[in-house]
Order: sequence, then C-alpha cells, then structure tokens
Amino acid sequence: MTDAITSAFDTRSDSRIDTGFAADTGGPNVPANPAVMLYTRLRKSPYFWKSRAHGVAMYSVYNHTYHPRHYGDPVGEYWALLQGVTVWDVGVERQLEISGPDAFDFTNMLVPRDLNRCDIGQCKYVFITAPDGGIINDPVLLRLEENRFWLSLADSDVGLWAMGLAHAGGWDVRIAEVDVAPLQIQGPLAKEVLCDLFGADVLDVPYYRLREFTVDGMQVVVSRTGYSGEIGYELYLRDASRNAGRLWDAVWEAGRPHGLRPIGPCHMRRIEAGMLAYGCDITLGTNPLEVGYDYSWMVDLDQEADFIGKAALARARAEGVSRLMVGLEMSGEPLGTYNDGSMIEPFEVRDRSGTAVGTVTSACHSPRLERNIGLAMVPIELSGTGTDLTVVTPTGIREATVVDKPFIDPRKETPKR
Repeated sequence: MTDAITSAFDTRSDSRIDTGFAADTGGPNVPANPAVMLYTRLRKSPYFWKSRAHGVAMYSVYNHTYHPRHYGDPVGEYWALLQGVTVWDVGVERQLEISGPDAFDFTNMLVPRDLNRCDIGQCKYVFITAPDGGIINDPVLLRLEENRFWLSLADSDVGLWAMGLAHAGGWDVRIAEVDVAPLQIQGPLAKEVLCDLFGADVLDVPYYRLREFTVDGMQVVVSRTGYSGEIGYELYLRDASRNAGRLWDAVWEAGRPHGLRPIGPCHMRRIEAGMLAYGCDITLGTNPLEVGYDYSWMVDLDQEADFIGKAALARARAEGVSRLMVGLEMSGEPLGTYNDGSMIEPFEVRDRSGTAVGTVTSACHSPRLERNIGLAMVPIELSGTGTDLTVVTPTGIREATVVDKPFIDPRKETPKR
C-alpha cells in the first residue's frame, strides 16, 4: 500500500495527480464512508445496548467485538475528557484469566517484566512477546491473588496463544476468558464520580493498584488505570453478562451531577501522551526495544527467570536496534482526529532526499497544541530530536520534524494526581 500512496502524489510538488487513488477513497461511484454491518457473527460488549442508546456514530471491530469509536463529535469528546468526566464502553477488552498452581510462573514466562515485582492487588502494563521478540499484545495485567491474573487484552487472540503454550508445556494452569467487562471513567472529575458510586474509600486506591468494591450487590474490581493520560479508573464488572445494564445505569446516575459524557477512546489524547495502539503503532513485527526509549522499562533482561523472546531481545539490545518510534510534528492543514476514519493507511515518511524511510503509524491534529502530531517508526540515525523529514499524506506532502514524546505531560504526572 505504501507504493500506492506514494504514486498518488507528484514527487516534484504537493499537487495531486490522477492515478485512480481518488476513486479508491470516495470517487463518484464509491461511498465515501461505507458502513460496518451490525449482525450476529460479531460479538457485542455487555454494555453494547446501553452505550448505543447514547448515539454511537461510529464503530470499529476490536477483539471480534463492536467497539464505539465516537458519538458524533470527537473534538467535543476530547475537551470533555480534558475538562470534565467521561465514560467509555471498553467491554471489548476481554479478560483472560490465568489461574492454578503454575499461574505465576506461566504468566511470568509470557511477559518481559519481572512479576516478582508485582504485588497482589497491583496492575502492570506489559508486553506479551513472541520467540523472535515481536509484540503479540500489550495488555494491562491485574494480579488478583498469588496465582490468579487477569490480562485485559488489546486486539489480538492471546487466549489461543496462551492455551497452546500451556498445553505444549504441560503447565498446571487454567486459562479462560471470564465473564468480566470493564468500563473506563476518565477525566479530572473521575474521582468525584467514583466517590459517589463507591464511597470515599475508593480514593485510597493508588495509581496502578486495584481493590474490590460492591455496588447494589454487584462485584466490581476498581483499578486506578486508563488509556487517556488523564485521571481515571477502570471498573471491571464480574458477572458482566447479567449485570452490565445495571452497572451502566448506576455509573450514569452517579455521573449525571458531574456532567458525565459517554465517549470513545480518545486517540488525540492518547497520541499526545505517546500511548501505543496495538495493530497501529505496534504489531507482531515490532519489538519492545524499537518503540521508544520511554518504554525501555518494559523489558527486564536482568531478571533470573526466562521469558518468551528473552534471547532474541538480549541479542537486539547487544546489537542495537535499527529503527525507533519517535514523535513527529507535521505542517499543513489540520489532520483529523484519527478515530474519525481520516487515517486509513500509515503515512510514508521520507528523508530530505525524498527516499522512503519509515511510516507514521498514528497521527492527528492536537486541539490544544494546535499542531499536527503523530508517532512514527524511523531509522535510528533519523530519530534525533530536530531531524527534518517529510510525510506523504492523502492531502499532500508535509514538512515534519522529530520532537520529544510524549508531546504533553512527559513525566505522566496528570494521571497520578
């Protein structure tokens, strides 16, 4: 597809030339915004009907499940997240439970982080790596008991991977997708909503820790985590297939006095925060050492235990990586919000000679920075701050500069408040 995008532009100027590219993206006989069919084969979040009732305008498919992306005004949702409080239907984040006598050792083998440093009641953002070091998934791991873990999965079939490993290795573990579905409550007023819902004790849950609560007879694991770069919590509802509607209504009533607004995951804010999206910024073809120095803590090669991909990542560290994910600022008219269907393919990155050298994997226009920003994978020699590049977009060739990421709140102090 890179060649198709490149050929759609005259490399001698910023003008479009007639190559058929326009016909592929909304010509006279091609719908500009084809619908995604709602039908029985794809799964629905336990909150599907509740979130849909608020006017979902766009879905994507995530973990074989319909996922609300926005409710018609992505920029308004962005400001609601920054200034108020929002609720997200993230029931697509399937919970893979690993339990049994070998659960700790097995789970520690799956991830490059040393789980001896993960207490019961603690959460960790982790990569799951393949033998060659590629990233299979990047879930949040929740340790509920000594030998009971939940992996709150990104968009790939880790359950099948884990079941195959357990069977082949003779591990004494039980691996199952449990009837648990999360909601995210994110934004500066999230604490007020959580207090009204669970009581003031919820404020005692530290950052990246969890605690069990009960509301109206429903059991909820509350974690101080989120995908927003803002203050936030995730509510993991047990028996979700039975209780999802009741929890949604309880959250809505607690949030109503605080102006709670339903939104989709806000990609403008997550790009500002330098947060990765599986399938976009990271894939099986990306290893953890390539995704930026700000993620170096995600791989512990000094731990005593082995993990899948350890040898490959040790070699990569010794030899040095050939490419690195960086932040880019891009010139030109505002890009879209990323979750609006405005970025169908990665953008090609070129060096100053015009040679293709990498890709922008996610990009948007940041409303508060008033700049186009994005995450890009480029050769290590072009990854230094201040490096000038160009980026090929469907609306023209743009000047670009490598900048530090995260673009906002580089020490990630905001969500810890």
